[in-house]
Amino acid sequence: MTKEAILNNVDFKELAKGCKSTDDISKITKEFMKNMIESMLKAEIEEFVENNDNISKNGYYSKKVRSDSGEMELNIPRDRKSEFEPQIVKKGQREISGIDEKIISMYARGMSLRDIEKQIKEMYDVEMSDSLISRIINKIIPEIEEWQNRRLEPIYPIVYMDAMVFKVKDDSGFYRNKSLHFAIGINLEGKKDLLGMWIENNEGARFWLNIVTELKNRGIEDILITSVDGLKGFSDAINSVFPKTVVQKCIIHQIRYSMKYVGSKYQKEFMADLKKVYKAPTKNAAEKALFELEKKWGEKYPIVINSWKNNWNELSAYFEYTEPVRRIIYTTNTIEGFNRQIRKITKTKGGFNNDDSLKKLVYLVYRNISKKWQKTVPNWAEIISQFGIIFQERLEPYLR
Repeated sequence: MTKEAILNNVDFKELAKGCKSTDDISKITKEFMKNMIESMLKAEIEEFVENNDNISKNGYYSKKVRSDSGEMELNIPRDRKSEFEPQIVKKGQREISGIDEKIISMYARGMSLRDIEKQIKEMYDVEMSDSLISRIINKIIPEIEEWQNRRLEPIYPIVYMDAMVFKVKDDSGFYRNKSLHFAIGINLEGKKDLLGMWIENNEGARFWLNIVTELKNRGIEDILITSVDGLKGFSDAINSVFPKTVVQKCIIHQIRYSMKYVGSKYQKEFMADLKKVYKAPTKNAAEKALFELEKKWGEKYPIVINSWKNNWNELSAYFEYTEPVRRIIYTTNTIEGFNRQIRKITKTKGGFNNDDSLKKLVYLVYRNISKKWQKTVPNWAEIISQFGIIFQERLEPYLR
């Protein structure tokens, strides 16, 4: 019996007579759904028995399922040889609505398991334990693993690297700081893509070597420019795998680091002098301004000046490019904007029980964020045209 046939046999006038309130409607809807599903299951087994010799029906067994109308108990038909495989409600299936997807969506918005439990009770009149909700959310783990290991594009003109710190419970039950590292790539079309995320207690050359090696093994053949925060050991690691990649350290992070060591009384004056360095029109002009900065402030703030001098090669890489390119590579604002959206959701969490719980939430937040990443970054046509001239030999094979 088809769904249409079942609907045609329903006397809706009789149903309406029994409805005195919205609660009555909910009860009748639930009963109607139960009857419809059981009728379809009955039609399924009758067809199965007709098409298979020496097979006969063998009554029913009860099965509880979750639905949009609440929890219901269905009578599932069976045959004597246990060969019947129902299609309407498959073996092992306990949910026949969009409840699971709604649970995952609520979790992605930062709701706790307890809050989700209350919300599902209110929406569907279904009792769900924390452990059941956790099992439903864990369904995304294979999706995360597949995403983390997916094949990447052969070239990314720009890749941003950064990290965020979270409290994660260790094996001894104490919460410790752990860094969740990200790589966001801009592809040839000028669209953003989160290439992966990795959790580590301490970053260093060996850690970053593992990351960039993984990126290469997943299909990346070349990266033109990487924009990074002051990641320890990153430069040596990436240049060992992608020796032609230009490393640009984030100017904004460097400025923030510098101002931590400058007294509040002198910050405005120091910042005005520092601006002449990073806002200079050319590298030569920037180096002259840095020399003047050292003459004026070197004795008072040697840590700050030495930091700029020691990192100058990677802080000054952006001077080789025009303003549109400079704006997109001299700061990790692209990835920091991503970080801010992650923080909006995770800020309500005091800590995470393990690495997986952190990855699950961040991945789900990313999945929502990525829906807005279909547009190209600003001025991309101009930027990729300049890259085509500057990196001609490296880009040409991928532009054909």
